[in-house]
Amino acid sequence: MAVIVRAGAAPLWWPGLLAAAIGALVPGLTGRRIGLLAGAALFLITAAAVALVRGRRYAELAGGATRAGRSDFLQDRAVTVRNWRRGHRWWLLGAFLVAVASAFVLPGAGGLVLAGAGAGLWIKAVRIGRREHRDDALYWVRTDWVERGRPTGKQVKGYRTTGPMAGDAAPGGARRRR
Repeated sequence: MAVIVRAGAAPLWWPGLLAAAIGALVPGLTGRRIGLLAGAALFLITAAAVALVRGRRYAELAGGATRAGRSDFLQDRAVTVRNWRRGHRWWLLGAFLVAVASAFVLPGAGGLVLAGAGAGLWIKAVRIGRREHRDDALYWVRTDWVERGRPTGKQVKGYRTTGPMAGDAAPGGARRRR
């Protein structure tokens, strides 16, 4: 489950930093200094908002998690990341283009907002990983319940758990070191 959350972190972080760098080259209507200072503030606000949103739903589903059965289909980490990124590639491209275009008004701010969203997702995955480590279990979402990459969507009735050595992901959704 943390893999789904973490899958969006890098595709938001790196294009966000690139858009901010491109935006820093454009003087914009407000000037570089104001744009980058506003972008830094928006980065912090966005990262905090993304990291905290739906926290109760994650905790509620994790609290009621049941052991994964033989009939549950649990997906490989690489497949989950690939599917999420393919399903969201046009949204990611659009967000990057909007962040670059916003540089003409507020230089660098749009890119830093995008990077803040990526940082917030990474923070959320780390928090989930701490819970997984504390509970000594990996949380999974059945693939037939995940709608458009949402691990807390309406179709998700509960999480499944496996031992920490199951699958190819470490707690928090990172690749397991072998």
